[in-house]
Amino acid sequence: MKRRTIGLVLDDSLDRPDGVQQMVIRLGEWLKSRGHDVHYIVSTTTRSDITNVHSVARSHKVTFNGNVLRIPLLASKTDLATVLSTYDFDILHVQMPYSPFMSGRLISLSSVPLVGTFHILPYGRLASVGTRALGAFQAETLRRFDRVSATSGAARQFAEDAYRVKPTVIPNPVDVQAFQPKTAKKVRPKHAKLTIAFLGRLVERKGAIHLVEAIAALPAKLRKAVRVEIAGDGPDRKRIEALVDTHNLRSTVVLRGFLEEAAKPAFLQQTDIAVFPSTGGESFGIVLVEAMAAGAGVVMGGDNPGYRSVLGEWSDCLFDPADTDAFAEALTRFITDTAHRKRVGAAQSKAVKQYDISVVGRQFERLYNEAILESKSEVA
Repeated sequence: MKRRTIGLVLDDSLDRPDGVQQMVIRLGEWLKSRGHDVHYIVSTTTRSDITNVHSVARSHKVTFNGNVLRIPLLASKTDLATVLSTYDFDILHVQMPYSPFMSGRLISLSSVPLVGTFHILPYGRLASVGTRALGAFQAETLRRFDRVSATSGAARQFAEDAYRVKPTVIPNPVDVQAFQPKTAKKVRPKHAKLTIAFLGRLVERKGAIHLVEAIAALPAKLRKAVRVEIAGDGPDRKRIEALVDTHNLRSTVVLRGFLEEAAKPAFLQQTDIAVFPSTGGESFGIVLVEAMAAGAGVVMGGDNPGYRSVLGEWSDCLFDPADTDAFAEALTRFITDTAHRKRVGAAQSKAVKQYDISVVGRQFERLYNEAILESKSEVA
């Protein structure tokens, strides 16, 4: 692809380790490695390990779609215009849904080709209504987009219904090599406990509390055969600790607290069964893909549309987190059937290659080219 000047636009801060931020940074740094001039146009960001970061708005913390995120306050038109005039952008890539206070203003001031990526699948009626209302309010700026992608088929369907756009499905990328073990996995001693791991925020919809309930529902013999490690922090931590005590699981369940991004690969690599019992609100399943890339034994997830886009090929890896008995039964299959666990794990490790940044990044390059050609044809 011809060298381009690309603006990756995100209303949130890059200081947060959430999925959209990971996607933006991973894509941006890969594009830089391909020779492109990449700039991040974001709200207040303090990290200094990434170059070409332009903080154009202050932000305010809110809770939306089961997540804590930051939305921008009104961005200065002068500051936005300065960024646009200083750098001769070939394309702007906006993360969607976007705020009218920052990205919406930038779009209105810009005349360069636009690409958007739709990341959300609302969790609950309020989030759905709010997102649809935002789409209706932004109808004018939405018409400016030359191409739109969505992270999964489920996200694409919602974007079509709520925003009246026609996205191409491009999944979130993972640097597969960065998550793969540098040395061969150690042979497990014959009678060693299996490790079951959860990684994520300790909030209701991520379902860590359902994992503890399912572990409590296992027969005593199986509980003694496993060690459960929960990595993450959040408002549900005290509830989870209380449930662990109620079921006398202190010798089985360990809460490790917040895990830095750099520590994630090693944590997932030592896992036999990685479990992500999200109840909904997932437009994709980036943590599933990271676990698969790390070779985390077998990866299981809550049966929601976003996770289904990753794990749909393995139906016994999907379960209803709120159905404790069914959840425990799904765990039992992978705890007791070593051959099946290894067979599914091997298939997942092979399938994860389709999400590697080298594959997904080229899909975005093609989308950029299509958007630029579309924009030129409209001008002509």
